[in-house]
Amino acid sequence: SMPAEPELAANVPARPAGFCTGCPERPIFSAMKLVQRELGQLHVSADIGCHLFSILPPFHIGNTTMGYGLGTAGASAFKPNGSGKRAVAMMGDGGFWHNGLTSGIGNAVFNQDDTVTIVVDNGYSAATGGQDILSSRADNDIRTTKHPIEKAVRGMGVRWARTLTRTYDVARMRDALREALTTPEKGPKVIVAQSECMLNKQRRIKPQLAKAASEGKRVVRERFGVDADTCTGDHACIRLSGCPSLSIRPNPDPLRQHPVTHIDNSCVGCGNCGEVAHAAVLCPSFWKATVVTNPGWWERTAAKLRGWIIAKMQRRHERALAARAF
Repeated sequence: SMPAEPELAANVPARPAGFCTGCPERPIFSAMKLVQRELGQLHVSADIGCHLFSILPPFHIGNTTMGYGLGTAGASAFKPNGSGKRAVAMMGDGGFWHNGLTSGIGNAVFNQDDTVTIVVDNGYSAATGGQDILSSRADNDIRTTKHPIEKAVRGMGVRWARTLTRTYDVARMRDALREALTTPEKGPKVIVAQSECMLNKQRRIKPQLAKAASEGKRVVRERFGVDADTCTGDHACIRLSGCPSLSIRPNPDPLRQHPVTHIDNSCVGCGNCGEVAHAAVLCPSFWKATVVTNPGWWERTAAKLRGWIIAKMQRRHERALAARAF
């Protein structure tokens, strides 16, 4: 077996408690790390909820925490005079409806705090068990849902507000956060970052997919992987993502010592790793595969044809390598 690489062991921490595989909150902090590369360190007023895992490796983002729904209220105390930087507040959708709309957003409007609030809208009060709340997109027979958070903050008086409907778009998250931090408009800025809680999503769709597959219906799921021949072994993807499905394996190339990144079978196909790689201009080694259960006759025929062509090309490549060896 390969000896442990000291440099890697020193820079990639052992897996602490953290975001679930595929969590839509992880790319928000990847985007924030990319913005901090450009603008320097930010003061981040954290909040109670899943997003508080951002204070742990690999993100190390979050300076203060007051209480549930108090991220924006806490940020109001931080006005870095002359630095040109705005304090950033984190808040979950559960905390927002609990008291953040009044204690945080309302007071920020009243006091015209020049802060940036990111409301993580994952569709549920996820940190307390996944209950529906006002902004949930789920149908609920005994509750009223589908009330947009951006509409609520604008009703409170916020003039600069953006809703991003897919947090996994790291480049768009980065650009929105940079704009909020640099716009000349004064007063509170609010970014609503939407994507469904992956834990609740998997609880919802896995039984549906299993039932469909057992009935012989066509079921499609996506998986991501890393091309070991292309991976450079710098593991920036792990440092900017921290996804539990990302791990390392010995490099298959005997002439290269750095272990390569590997994506294990816990991957849920959220695409965050590839999005981070492209947003940070890291590497082209991520690939996406579509796994089809109960494929149709055309898909089976196409798969056999692709397999035959690939095998033929591989045999030709192997013969060319053998000829060069002699």
